[in-house]
Amino acid sequence: MRLRLRPVDTSFYDLFTQSAQHLVLGAELLAEMLADSSNKPDVAERMRAAEHAADETTHAIVKKVNSTFVTPFDREDIYALGSGLDDVMDMMDEAVDLILLYEIETLPADLSEQVSVLQRCAELTAEAMPRLQSMQSLEDYWIEINRLENAGDKFHRRILASLFSGEYKTIDVLKLKDVEESLEGAIDAFEKVANIVEQIAVKES
Repeated sequence: MRLRLRPVDTSFYDLFTQSAQHLVLGAELLAEMLADSSNKPDVAERMRAAEHAADETTHAIVKKVNSTFVTPFDREDIYALGSGLDDVMDMMDEAVDLILLYEIETLPADLSEQVSVLQRCAELTAEAMPRLQSMQSLEDYWIEINRLENAGDKFHRRILASLFSGEYKTIDVLKLKDVEESLEGAIDAFEKVANIVEQIAVKES
């Protein structure tokens, strides 16, 4: 049986939890951005601030790894998880930025389905991160994220079919497709995070 020395320091888990909480805020801002009545420049500014805060947390994780002799699990997995969480935020920030840059005032209602999936993924990820310390009750998390990613794929196909139905002008199709691809990328990034958590849990069990 392998004996592994585990540090008592909980700061890694606190940082992962903090990183996931940034994603909850990012998903909320994304939902706000889709509202017809939203002040889009204001939402985009707040998203940039949220993305900057998320970057700071990611940098703190990397700095902590580089300055810690004994880490709670493999360094490569810590880097991968921190990077994966950061990737989600980047994709959500990209979607908000595109809506602003393309000056999209009205978005298809189906996009709200994608954002609802993102919000649920963010909530589940934020709930799961503190459980890394005990490695308990995590299986339901990655199973549900996988289910949500499959649902997101179905919404993605439906949205693309709608965009190419002839209802929209060509230029609007191009703009909206870019936004949709960013949303789809964010959902895929959430699944990647869940897969990393599963790999960590299997290694540490």
